[in-house]
Amino acid sequence: MSRNRQTYMVGSVSALGGFLFGYDTGVMSSILEMDYWKDYFHKPSSTGVGVIVAMLTAGCFVGSLFAGWLADRLSRKRTIMLACVVFSLGAAIQCGSRNRAMLIAGRFVAGLGVGVLSMAVPVFMSEIAPPSIRGRLVSLQQWAITWGLLVAFWIDYGTHFIKSDASWRIPMGIQIVPALILFVSMFFMPYTPRWLVDNGREDEALKVLARLRSNGDITDTGVVAELEDIKHAVQVDRETAVRSYTELIKFPIRRRVVLGVLIQILQQLTGINTTLYFAPTIFKQSGLTGDNASLLAQGLNGVINCLATVPAILWIDKWGRRKTLMFGSLACGISYFIQAVATGATQNKTYDDNGDLNLNMPTGVSYLVIVFIYIFVASFAMSWGPIGWIYPSEIFPTRIRSKANSVTTASNWLFNFVIGLVSPILIKRITWGLDLIFALIMFASVAIVFLFFPETKNRTLEEMEFIFGGSPWAHKDKKRIAEHDATTNHYMDDKV
Repeated sequence: MSRNRQTYMVGSVSALGGFLFGYDTGVMSSILEMDYWKDYFHKPSSTGVGVIVAMLTAGCFVGSLFAGWLADRLSRKRTIMLACVVFSLGAAIQCGSRNRAMLIAGRFVAGLGVGVLSMAVPVFMSEIAPPSIRGRLVSLQQWAITWGLLVAFWIDYGTHFIKSDASWRIPMGIQIVPALILFVSMFFMPYTPRWLVDNGREDEALKVLARLRSNGDITDTGVVAELEDIKHAVQVDRETAVRSYTELIKFPIRRRVVLGVLIQILQQLTGINTTLYFAPTIFKQSGLTGDNASLLAQGLNGVINCLATVPAILWIDKWGRRKTLMFGSLACGISYFIQAVATGATQNKTYDDNGDLNLNMPTGVSYLVIVFIYIFVASFAMSWGPIGWIYPSEIFPTRIRSKANSVTTASNWLFNFVIGLVSPILIKRITWGLDLIFALIMFASVAIVFLFFPETKNRTLEEMEFIFGGSPWAHKDKKRIAEHDATTNHYMDDKV
């Protein structure tokens, strides 16, 4: 722990970028159920709600596409700072919204900032971390997302008692505070060693590595050896440099791009953001009456999400990526399947005077469904939540890491946008059918991970060329990798 104290500190500061996304997601989910918000924006329909919710992710999609170019040109550090400014502008517009168009515009602008952060922060973390704690460090972003959700839920719960428009304007404005904290803090954070070497600043890279690994000792043998590995990898990357995004679909990078895109898409197809965005609505449909009850249930949802991420932070570099993803898929799929069967077998649809759907399930079944919603959230938090960000950030060479991650992250936001747009409609129209769809996707993802995703735990970023240089059938490539490890005496220090 002492050797990596500086690395943990730097990673924890940058993880505030995840907090911003989590807060904006959480704050909106509860605001959607506030009477003053509904009245101010003339009770938007399920389609209107979908547009308002999804516009943040539309901005994220656009922002993530530009993030790769910005991170290469400005550095990972400065790109994070720029994103904070953009996000703060979007949050201010949302807080001061006078009509629905202004609210939508504010969410799009905030999304631009979140999209950049969602690409730049994992890359920043992966490039400062040693292999033995890289998974743990990047997991801090997901944990920060859950903290953002949790804080937003409880701020919303407190402000919903205010009998004015301040009930929703205050929580929207508060999110500017962590953005400013991250912006100021990044002045004191280092540039990543790999970006410095890639830009000919090797002396600075040595000092940064020494700061992160050896309390500033530039003569430390481990630091010197790591710098030489980075220099060699960067030199190799330059000889095969990617000059345009079209080269990402060419051999040998294509396989990694496909897997990076696929894991980001599957993270969204877990349905987690349907649950997070629309949980108060789902809880009401399931039988919890009154705003207080549904908001409290959502607050508990946030607590579970936050706490369940902790095991992944502590042990993800021991569990490995493959097994954790397959466990998560199976647990999420079973949770969804039980919800679908219980709801489909007992629901009795009715609509109240406001057009809101009630399923009128027996009390015991309602509580069963709510419990399995919590089990699903916990299963996601321990698996797909952190690894969806870890895997793409660690599998690409330095010269294309930003470009490739901008593409993989954009795919996440594209599917997030679609899900946010259609979920309120599907929740109302097919109810349990949506749970069944997500269950089938989760069961299929078990096989997808087993067949195609190689294990990357405890590998240096420079080793990924070998890991992805074999058969595309990951389950058949274990022997080749084991033989390589045996001949090279592969060993990773597990001390953290």
